[in-house]
Amino acid sequence: MLAYIVRRLLLMVIVVAGVMSIIFVLQKLAGDPTLILLPVDASAEARVLLRSQLGLDRPVWQQYLAFLGRVATGDLGHSWKFNQPAAAVVLEALPRTLLLAGLALLFGIATAIPLGILAAIHRGRWVDTLATAIATIGQAIPVYWLGLLLIMVFGARLRWLPTIGGEGVAALILPTITLGVLTMARIARITRSSMLEVMGQDFIRTVRAKGMGEPNVLFKHGLRNAMVPIAVLIGLQLGSLLGGAVIVETVFSYPGVGRLAVNAVYARDFPMVQAVVLVVTVVFSLVNTLVDIICAALNPQIRLT
Repeated sequence: MLAYIVRRLLLMVIVVAGVMSIIFVLQKLAGDPTLILLPVDASAEARVLLRSQLGLDRPVWQQYLAFLGRVATGDLGHSWKFNQPAAAVVLEALPRTLLLAGLALLFGIATAIPLGILAAIHRGRWVDTLATAIATIGQAIPVYWLGLLLIMVFGARLRWLPTIGGEGVAALILPTITLGVLTMARIARITRSSMLEVMGQDFIRTVRAKGMGEPNVLFKHGLRNAMVPIAVLIGLQLGSLLGGAVIVETVFSYPGVGRLAVNAVYARDFPMVQAVVLVVTVVFSLVNTLVDIICAALNPQIRLT
């Protein structure tokens, strides 16, 4: 188990290093930052001086090593828009995004797993048809359209819930549902298929033949053995939720990392965009590594892969 954990941690480091390299290349392809930082009528001497201060007059490989060194020490650059360290701004907004993503994930799990189990138990009946229809619609509906629809119904017409900002529990309800519906649909479908596969195996028939009650058969043996693919999907969904938060936070004006990234792109604040991508990559890699370790603990055969 220890060797497996070490391999996964090394893989995480490789992924983060690869993303850092891609960010560096894209930053170079974005053009000369002095065109943004200096006025249009700035002199050529001022541009040369700024390039020297930013280290852009050095060879590319030296700039790359300096970039890696700064990132390794937590220096993700200085935001041009906020005029402060980009890492500090991102880390200030990150807890809000993690809270929203976590609530959306809990909403998805709490609704999807019972829905998938019911669909598997009542395969071919109206319950299965209804659950499958809900999951299909949840996967097909665009996130931004669902958010606008919820705002129109529960905010503008019924006036039950606030629709802008993220202060208070009530303000989190609509963004959580909007962000969690797609996750709910995906987990419900994988829960149904995984439960059907497990419940049709020989050991389930053996357990039933021994006289064990159906609830124990369903949850102790069925759901437990079906949890590995479900757990993998749940871990992957957190990454999708972090990506989907960009749209949801923009629709609901929620002050998280997603909205911060959108504003940084509009302002062409490259250090801020770079910091957002790096922080989200690290969080996503940590979550995936943790999910891999949990799945390996649930199924020892995974450790051999």
